[in-house]
Amino acid sequence: MSTSAVLENITKEATVWRHKIHRHPELAYEELRTSDLIAEVLTDAGIEVFRGIGGTGVIGVLRKGEGKKSIGLRADMDALPLSEESELPYKSVIDKKMHACGHDGHTAMLLGAAKLLSASEDFDGTVYFVFQPAEEHLDGAYRMIDDGLFDIAPADAFFGMHNWPRLPIGHFAIRKGPMLASFDKFDIVVEGVGGHGALPHEGIDPIVIASQVVTSLQTIVSRAINPIDSAVVSVTHINSGEPSYNVIPGRAAMKGAVRSLNSESRKKIRSKIYQLVKGVVDGFGGTFKIDYEEVCPVLMNNPGDVSHAVAAAIDVVGADRVNDQIDPVMGSEDFAAILESKPGAYIFIGNGDGVGSCMVHNPKYDFNDTAIPYGVRFWNQLVKNYLLGS
Repeated sequence: MSTSAVLENITKEATVWRHKIHRHPELAYEELRTSDLIAEVLTDAGIEVFRGIGGTGVIGVLRKGEGKKSIGLRADMDALPLSEESELPYKSVIDKKMHACGHDGHTAMLLGAAKLLSASEDFDGTVYFVFQPAEEHLDGAYRMIDDGLFDIAPADAFFGMHNWPRLPIGHFAIRKGPMLASFDKFDIVVEGVGGHGALPHEGIDPIVIASQVVTSLQTIVSRAINPIDSAVVSVTHINSGEPSYNVIPGRAAMKGAVRSLNSESRKKIRSKIYQLVKGVVDGFGGTFKIDYEEVCPVLMNNPGDVSHAVAAAIDVVGADRVNDQIDPVMGSEDFAAILESKPGAYIFIGNGDGVGSCMVHNPKYDFNDTAIPYGVRFWNQLVKNYLLGS
């Protein structure tokens, strides 16, 4: 059978797998049905399978020849807590759960590549296929690492791929250095003194304090961070007291997030949040508590491995369809945790601009099946180039 015929058959299979996963979406650490399908496909392809890594994670190990080089390929599996708004024949059958980020497509493309590579003799070395849970929680990668990922899959480098709706089908985009932002979250509680709405002078109004805090936090990026460095500070939720026209509550609580593209900005923003909140709250005579969690680091692409990814993408689609200088994206990805410990790179694959190609995390989103053969071919080419040293 010709190579094109083999790829066509695998694309058809991968599309079926994708639709099955899409119909039965599973949230973080619930990916039992999905991991069953993955393990079945890998086993049928003669690939050694390790299960239950980081909860529901799956690792496939494929060795060919006597080569000592190795490469890790990672796809995420989990869905989002959204109700799908579509009339697709493979629409989610589970209420308030859907694949709105394309992880069904990522899994299907990597499975297709695993099946294609298992039948190939064109490389010498080891490939680790890593199917990760809970990317949407930004902690699945950490759980797999803690559970022995690098012992089971001691790859020389790891690569990840994500669909991007703003990129045409058959196109790839990547960059050296920071590709995706870090993500931190904070909870701020302001304690004042509640009282009657007609007697504000007898209390300490936490709503006024919280309002001043929100305004002050917006000066961090504009006045404390180098304008060349991108960062975002967002207060995303405020809650205070019960609905009333004449009661000043005693407490206000805020939630928010911080994103940045370098560690210096990240540290500075955290420090400035404490400094500004303290200054504002002390000025009004209130008290406060801040819980701050650094969730996910900046995703840093290794320059040498970006070159490997770019070369493979060019081999598949041509240089005119590969952008190797895409602007960083302020979203976050816990694949960054893997790249903190191992070299590697993360690349975008185009999801097109047709039906269902709205931005991810939208209830009308759908992964574009026509991207599947490009993803399968990219993984296949990357493995062969990397392990052959070309």
